[in-house]
Amino acid sequence: MAPCVPTGSGRLSRGLLLLWALLGRGLCHTAGKAEGFGQEARTSPPMAKDNSTEEVYGAMAERCWEVFVDLMRNVTAPQLCDWKVISRPYSWLQACLEDSAEHLYYSYPNALAERFIFQSHHRYFHNCSVGNQVFDPPEDVLLAMVFAPICLIPFLVTVVIWRSKDGKAQP
Repeated sequence: MAPCVPTGSGRLSRGLLLLWALLGRGLCHTAGKAEGFGQEARTSPPMAKDNSTEEVYGAMAERCWEVFVDLMRNVTAPQLCDWKVISRPYSWLQACLEDSAEHLYYSYPNALAERFIFQSHHRYFHNCSVGNQVFDPPEDVLLAMVFAPICLIPFLVTVVIWRSKDGKAQP
């Protein structure tokens, strides 16, 4: 565990407190537990087990996930696609994963954080894009929108050159 270094205010940083809470609860020692998030183990992303930093980050990320799931319990099914309702828990999950990585000097974004984000989409938001999805225009309309400006440029250059060959001085 990292040594406690007093800060200017005499309090520990948020990251060290979170790390202490995780280590104190034994979340880093998962030898006897099934891998994953508990009940959702079959659909949960695998935990990283390469070295101690990844294990600590994995435990911190799992704690972020547990808090996110707890926050999402207050959201009803019709509210799952309402950004005003889900933005706070979703942003909290993302910030928690990023802050945890930052305090451990671990890269972010990383594969484990992405798995937790994808898991949140798979579990909570998989039906949100059905009615609200914006589709690309048909290919013929898209080609017209791309080629019209491209074809217009040589025409405008030709007009400018033709008008400038008039020979008269412009005031």
